[in-house]
Amino acid sequence: MEWQPDEQGLQQVLQLLKDSQSPNTATQRAVQQKLEQLNQFPDFNNYLIFVLTRLKTEDEPTRSLSGLILKNNVKAHYQNFPPTVADFIKQECLNNIGDPSPLIRATIGILITTITSKGELQTWPELLPQLCNLLNSEDYNTCEGSFGALQKICEDSSELLESDALNRPLNIMIPKFLQFFKHCSPKIRSHAIACVNQFIIGRAQALMDNIDTFIESLFALATDEDSEVRKNVCRALVMLLEVRIDRLIPHMHSIIQYMLQRTQDPDENVSLEACEFWLTLAEQPICKEVLSGHLVQLIPILVNGMKYSEIDIILLKGDVEEDEAVPDSEQDIKPRFHKSRTVTLQHEGGEGEEGEDIDEDDDDDDDTLSDWNLRKCSAAALDVLANVFRDELLPHLLPLLKGLLFSPDWVIKESGILVLGAIAEGCMQGMVPYLPELLPHLILCL
Repeated sequence: MEWQPDEQGLQQVLQLLKDSQSPNTATQRAVQQKLEQLNQFPDFNNYLIFVLTRLKTEDEPTRSLSGLILKNNVKAHYQNFPPTVADFIKQECLNNIGDPSPLIRATIGILITTITSKGELQTWPELLPQLCNLLNSEDYNTCEGSFGALQKICEDSSELLESDALNRPLNIMIPKFLQFFKHCSPKIRSHAIACVNQFIIGRAQALMDNIDTFIESLFALATDEDSEVRKNVCRALVMLLEVRIDRLIPHMHSIIQYMLQRTQDPDENVSLEACEFWLTLAEQPICKEVLSGHLVQLIPILVNGMKYSEIDIILLKGDVEEDEAVPDSEQDIKPRFHKSRTVTLQHEGGEGEEGEDIDEDDDDDDDTLSDWNLRKCSAAALDVLANVFRDELLPHLLPLLKGLLFSPDWVIKESGILVLGAIAEGCMQGMVPYLPELLPHLILCL
């Protein structure tokens, strides 16, 4: 017999979900208490999944919220769920991964990966085969929902997927994902690349066995019209530079030309991923040999990326108006250090899918990686390249630098000062002759 909710109980849960969206703190407190009471009933979680997957007439925020409360319950005490409840939830997730609403699909995906993170990949053997099977569905929503869930599982359990514990499902999954690089939907193409990308840094054997197909498929998507696809292509190439540079060297000239274009992409998420390429390339022994012919193009692009963006300026003005009378704290004036991609691989960790509540440590300091942007990445790249090329960089830089430092526009002048700081260490020798002219100017700028 399939579980059915009691109508009165269902109305009570719906009312609770509505109340929990109220801005009133007293109501919120009452909701918390009520939730704690309801969690004493083993089948309360059945009601939550029922609202998420079956009540298609309810509004989406309420259904999604029901799923997110269930996700928190899974996180906190999944081990105490009766087997019948756990099975009902798992079955409902798989049956409804193709919900017409993107928000509901994403919520179900989060729920699935939360269950798997509780050690359930081993005890839910039908999950991966079923999700991979659903990718073949003619229905876009089912394919997209399954891919969304698989992407989250790949992000959270990449090592486990490669292990013998699960009989190495990657041997089937990677070739499967590669087929979807050619899919007609950009969202699906993007999911497919993002899934494979999870296995580059760990050099997963199943990916290494298909590495040439992977690289060819990436090249085929290089000029994709979708910015999310381009972002994932750039991210893949940056990681491959670290892990399989041997496979990229034959194509290095074209890859550099491509990354020069992408570093100027109108979408900052793409240009930032592409800019990481220069930071990573600078750490490779072949950097000087492959890049010296391209400096004439690269240096102006990096310098141009070092200006404050419009949004930065709006935020800065807000900060200044707020605390112009307050002395700078040590935090405000401490030096910053650059690290390359593998160290900062997680800097987009809080990128939550629609509807995901990101509640882990959101109180970032100003200079943490969540604040990593094109300006900082361009400056970091120029800094590391100055240490590789030393004074060879100056013929490309000095003509630009003069225009920047003496510009009447403060935004441009400020970017010139940032350039000066970035090259100070690497190009020190070559800059010495200019110091008598520069120092008085910098002192004026104080």
